[in-house]
Amino acid sequence: MTICPCGSTQPFAECCQPVITGTTKPATAEQLMRARYSAYATTSMDFIRDSTHPEHRGDLDEDATRQWAETSTWQGLEIMRTNRGTAEDSIGEVEFIARFSDKNGTPHQHHELGQFKKKEGEWYFTEGAMAKPKPLVVVKIGRNDPCSCGSGIKYKKCCGK
Repeated sequence: MTICPCGSTQPFAECCQPVITGTTKPATAEQLMRARYSAYATTSMDFIRDSTHPEHRGDLDEDATRQWAETSTWQGLEIMRTNRGTAEDSIGEVEFIARFSDKNGTPHQHHELGQFKKKEGEWYFTEGAMAKPKPLVVVKIGRNDPCSCGSGIKYKKCCGK
């Protein structure tokens, strides 16, 4: 039994493989995203092309995409969040991080906001944009504020000494 590359912990034969082979259709944008990641990991490039919205296939460089998939070692997919993309929706967004190593073994992560759209009841990938890093939020603790360590005493008498 081979575990699915998408990270679901299910067998590949029961998770993404039926979507990639066309036995089943993805019910959600996230399910399509997971199948697309697994297609890269298994170099199922026909599925990558076919699951790209017809209006966006002109942007797909199939040779470069195949070379990237074949020379990478796929290490995992993390779904960060989804926005819409349910079976009832017609559009959806999936934020994900795809981890892989290049042919030299250098680790990389591809953090993207993928856009998905339904056409005639079927989900397709339309385009993706690199996710912007979240801003760092620094909270300043005043000397007389309770200490952030949870001790219950003032910061100046605890960690602020």
